[in-house]
Amino acid sequence: MKEQEQNFWQELKKRNQSILALAPMAGFTDIAFRQICSAYGADVVYSEMASATALFYNQENDDNETLRLLRWDRTKESRYLVQLFGSNPEHFALAARLICEKIKPNGLDINFGCPVGKVLKQGAGADLMKNLKQTRLVIESVLENSQVPVSVKIRAKAGDVSALEFVKNISDLPVSALMIHGRSLNQGFVGEVDFGLVKTIRPYFKGPVLINGGIVDLKSAQSALNLSGADGLGLARGALARPWLFQEIKEGREIIYNRGAISRLLYRHALSLVELKGESALLEWRKQACWYVQGLEGASQWRGRLVQVSTLTQLENILKDYGLND
Repeated sequence: MKEQEQNFWQELKKRNQSILALAPMAGFTDIAFRQICSAYGADVVYSEMASATALFYNQENDDNETLRLLRWDRTKESRYLVQLFGSNPEHFALAARLICEKIKPNGLDINFGCPVGKVLKQGAGADLMKNLKQTRLVIESVLENSQVPVSVKIRAKAGDVSALEFVKNISDLPVSALMIHGRSLNQGFVGEVDFGLVKTIRPYFKGPVLINGGIVDLKSAQSALNLSGADGLGLARGALARPWLFQEIKEGREIIYNRGAISRLLYRHALSLVELKGESALLEWRKQACWYVQGLEGASQWRGRLVQVSTLTQLENILKDYGLND
């Protein structure tokens, strides 16, 4: 295996506090949202899932869509990981080299946990987790072609393969960290989360272990840490609704955002996207905006207007109508 740069995961584990990561989410963990979560205290932020196959077949194009998706700003983001999905070890090898050269992230992550149909149809994500031989080949190919720490994300179970079996199969490889979604592939994103599985794999994995799934507020975050004994948490949909959850966990106190504070966060997020990508990016922002207003009075009316926003002026007028343009 190639000698990797200093393993920041071990540095984080040595601190006397839990590691908090923004888990990868397609269509959500773009540069603007990563910067917001970094500002609220996320220790690690993941890219949206990037296709190793797409990178392989577009390797001659330095400005291809996938590479553009993975750009980041090291001055405004926490430790940044690019997450890859696919099934072909050769594709992963090239993708690892290309990303280390062009993007220069703090680490690489391999997805063995995504339950989305279009990913599963490619034999990737949680479908790949079912194949212990192939998953090992994929991990080895990335390790051989990366100068940065390599981590993996898995599920509690995929098909007949459990998280414990998966970890035993790679226990001799220098994987730096592990994030486990505590639900099975069959469960998807609903149902009970198995927090106890972290303790069962401890004898076979020495790096930091993060638990993911069902963490939506301070209470559920504290419960997940207590029940699992994990080194940290991967926050996903809980962070979409309240990115300040990272700050809540670190400070051990609930933070109440009123309608005015949320409106300012909405605008900040929109403005950041427009500055980075132009106003066309507000089409992407709409779905994020709907998460922010969950639970607010008149949320359905808010959503009805927010999903039609295509310019900053339109958003400013909406906030003005609600008396929130200060």
